[in-house]
Amino acid sequence: MATRAPLSPPLKPAAPDPVESSPFQGDRQFANADSFAQAFDEAWASHEQRHPGHTLSPAEKLDRMLELLSDHPFHDAEPALARQVAEFRVRLLGL
Repeated sequence: MATRAPLSPPLKPAAPDPVESSPFQGDRQFANADSFAQAFDEAWASHEQRHPGHTLSPAEKLDRMLELLSDHPFHDAEPALARQVAEFRVRLLGL
């Protein structure tokens, strides 16, 4: 009877995405406008919940959200386009 070789160790899970997660984007971020729009909407809503009586104008709040999301891959690659997406979300959602 032949001896069997020991089983190989289980594969390690894949390394986490090297992009640090924004608190507004869950586990994954993508360098595209849809991912950025979702992160922007979540950041805006989260700010409203945490600071319901804030005195920021919509333009100031938009700048604040863009600052918070400056590490998002889409913002990093296309900051001017990210601003356009954010401005569109504000108009679209009547924020």
